[in-house]
Amino acid sequence: MDYLTIAEDFYTIQGEGFSTGFPAYFVRLRDCNLTCGATMSMTKSIKDRGEGGTDSGSFQGDLQEVGTATWTCDTLPVWLFGHKKPFEYLIKKWDDMGLLGDIASGVVHVIWTGGEPTLPRNQKSIVAFHTYFSEYCRANDMFFEPYYEIETNGTCVIQKDLLDILSLINCSAKLANSGMTVEQRIVPSAIESIKQHPCYTFKFVISTEEDMKEVFDTYITPFGIPLAKVCIMPGLDDQQNFHERTLFSMEMAKKYKVRGLTRLHVSAWDKTTGV
Repeated sequence: MDYLTIAEDFYTIQGEGFSTGFPAYFVRLRDCNLTCGATMSMTKSIKDRGEGGTDSGSFQGDLQEVGTATWTCDTLPVWLFGHKKPFEYLIKKWDDMGLLGDIASGVVHVIWTGGEPTLPRNQKSIVAFHTYFSEYCRANDMFFEPYYEIETNGTCVIQKDLLDILSLINCSAKLANSGMTVEQRIVPSAIESIKQHPCYTFKFVISTEEDMKEVFDTYITPFGIPLAKVCIMPGLDDQQNFHERTLFSMEMAKKYKVRGLTRLHVSAWDKTTGV
């Protein structure tokens, strides 16, 4: 495999999770095995209409409209679309932006996201890209120690060849508030594969205190996830009620002894994609 199927890619600051605040280059890969906040029929309708991309965080899915989900995947209208890009596409773009050396040395993090970057074909393409990138840097006498963070929903087993090159696994595990079934969103073998990595975290989107109880009942307790590996954030996709929802997240973090976070990119840009 000599290409990545990219929905969007951009330079920014990581806005959520344990690496919040670091300069980062996001590579959003196409497709996902979950459709949080929406039905498959809705995603098919979007694709059929060709409505890729979104200018704000106001996208709302049909499961949210009928009340079976409290939030919708903000990047869904983006990751439904994508194009096959040869590996040199990213390297040339990084070089043109003056970021190549910083990315190769890990100063600027590479965030593999989606959609779902651990879908089997995406895993293969990331590993193949890493090999290509390392050979390029060696041929050009460049220091090579990239920082790869992967943002995953935790439902696909991560294979060893990908585990070995990752610096951080940022698992955004889904709760009932996503509208997805238990069978869709909780895959024990995938969760256990994540725990094999020395640097992993589990991030949960919460809307109510009942969500916090679900975090413990369905993830922390049954899978033995240490509290130090857990962070929570509110289900924000725009600046409306930003401070109130962030305060709620902080209070829940204090009460349940986990790390409380918000979404910095929403605070700064009032957008959730492309920033």
